[in-house]
Parts: sequence; C-alpha cells; structure tokens
Amino acid sequence: MDFDFPLRKIIHVDMDAFYASVEQHDNPELKGKPVAVGGGSKRGVVSAASYEARKFGVRSAMAGFIARKNCPDLIFVKPRFDRYSEVSKQVKSIFFEYTDLVEPLSLDEAYLDVTENKKGNPSATLIAKEIRQKIFEKTGLTASAGISINKFIAKVASDYNKPNGQKTVNPEEVIEFLEALDIRKFYGVGKVTAEKMYSLGIFTGKDLKQKSLEFLDSTFGKSGKYYYYVVRGIHNSEVKPQRIPKSVGAERTFFENLSSEVFMLEKLENIATELEKRLQKSKIAGKTITLKIKYSDFTLQTRSKTLPYYIAKKELILETAKELLYQSTLQNSVRLLGISLANLNTDIKKEAPKKESVSVQLKFDF
Repeated sequence: MDFDFPLRKIIHVDMDAFYASVEQHDNPELKGKPVAVGGGSKRGVVSAASYEARKFGVRSAMAGFIARKNCPDLIFVKPRFDRYSEVSKQVKSIFFEYTDLVEPLSLDEAYLDVTENKKGNPSATLIAKEIRQKIFEKTGLTASAGISINKFIAKVASDYNKPNGQKTVNPEEVIEFLEALDIRKFYGVGKVTAEKMYSLGIFTGKDLKQKSLEFLDSTFGKSGKYYYYVVRGIHNSEVKPQRIPKSVGAERTFFENLSSEVFMLEKLENIATELEKRLQKSKIAGKTITLKIKYSDFTLQTRSKTLPYYIAKKELILETAKELLYQSTLQNSVRLLGISLANLNTDIKKEAPKKESVSVQLKFDF
C-alpha cells in the first residue's frame, strides 16, 4: 500500500512523570515512594504523580484530599517550576543536537522531525534511543518515545512502553496498529467522546474505520473529519518549531471561597498584573478578553468581550475584566478566577505556500 502524502520521520519524546521524577532525583529520600507534586490540603490539587503513586489511582488534576484518601502514605511536595524549567531546557538542548524542527508541547514533551537530521542518521528509532540515553546521562531522568510517520501516531506510540521505553510504528505497520488500537488511546478522544463512541459500537480503530465521513461529521462535528483521517494514518500536521499561541492567560485558586464581587477586585488586579507580564514577555496583544469563574461546586463559567483594538496593558485588561465580572450575578461562591486574552496579533500571519503531496513507497528506513 502507498501513502499518497509525504512520509516523515517523527519522534515524540515524553519525560516520565516529569515533575515527580525531578523531585525524586533531587531528593533521594523520595525515590521508590509515592510522591505527588501539589497540595494535599482540602483545596489542594495534584499537579503530577510518581509511578508509585499512580498505582493507587493518584492522577494529575485530582483533588489533594482524594489523592491522600487513595494513598495514605502519599508524600506531597510543593512544585518548583523554576527547577522544572531548568531541566526542560537541558532536555531541549539535546533535541537541538539532532534537528531544529522541535515543537515543544509543554515542559516535558515535544515533537521532533528527524526526516533530515544533523547527525545524518537514517534511523529515527536509533536517534530516539540516543536521545533518551543522553537525557538520562545529563539529567538522571528517564524519557519515553514514540516513532512513526506523523505526529499523531508518534504521540500514541510514546505511551506504549512507558516508563523508560520506546515504540516504533513502521510505515507498513501503521494501518494494522491503528485498527487494533483501543479508541481510548486515540489522541484527541477524551472520556466523554470515548463513552459516546462506545454507545455507537465503536471500540477500536477498526470499528471507527467502518464509519463514513458523513456519519462522523454529523455525530462529532468538526472532530469527525479528524477521526476519519487519523484512523487511516493521515495526519499531515508539520512539526512547528515556534508554536503560535491562541491565547495567553493567568488564573488563581483561592484558599477560601469568595462570596462577593467586591472581594474579587484585588484578586483580579493581581491576575491582570501577571497577565500583563506574560504578554510583555511574549510581545503579544489581543482583542478578546475572557473572564473565567470556577464556583465552589466546581461548575465553570466564562464571560467574554471583544474590543475593536489590541490591548496588552494591565489597566485596560482589568477594566474589561471588571465589566465582565459585574455583567451578571454570581451563581455561587467562587474558588478560582482567571483572565485570558485571545484573538491575538499573532493570528495575523502570511499564508505559507502549500506543499505538493507525493506518493511514497513503504520502503522507508525507520
């Protein structure tokens, strides 16, 4: 079978339990013990969990008191984002030894396009192995990797042999791999969507492949087309060295719920100040301001307003955020507030010339 689109050699590198692993590395007393980065109080949230903690069902974004209930011996440590950023830079410096086509997704994961690489190595599998070894030698941490013809399959594959492993899906294995894949493993299929697919008799990639484009479009909206193509191994998104943000935001969770708008004004000013710093650092401005409100019962509400001009200054951000706050009555006491700016000036960009697709035989050394 030929693929009627360009085949690339893509590696997805994912650090293993990154934040928790950094803490265990820096404090040997934590090695082999269940560790959670975050807060263990009633209002605390788990940012990351070690593999020892995950065995007890502890997961990121889980409330701290639930995590402690699941794992009574759980050790909570405060996050040190400066340290995580420092280690992340060390890891990324290794990536750039092989290619300039590096697309970070976060501090702990990135895509690399090594179709043509600085080492002249034709094997993406061997490159991934080298990179993981260098990461361990430089940081003392382990990483896992997925290697395949596009970003989607590489990301799915990187989760297969975690921790400290890798998986290559060769071009001739792509279709079989995707057909056998549990629908929950498809990147972009969340818990709600998976349940909906189960109700429709879609449990594997093979089941998904039986559905027509029209059916998927009508059932899943914009995502339908994405599902239709990725299950056929088609995902033409290139590795973008500089990811253009769609929005920039800042938010705060409070130790005590706030019950009146008056008590929130000072909090909003602090959030607007932090947002201004982030905008200045990135040299970004935007037109659409969104106020995020999370209530004590965890329900979420957003209120937005689009201005006729770009803004980046705290005063204008705060003025609009206050207007949105008083736009309607609060539904409950508030545990979190956030402000984000979208419709950014980074959206104004020249259209890149389209690349012609080519038909490539499956004899492609991985």
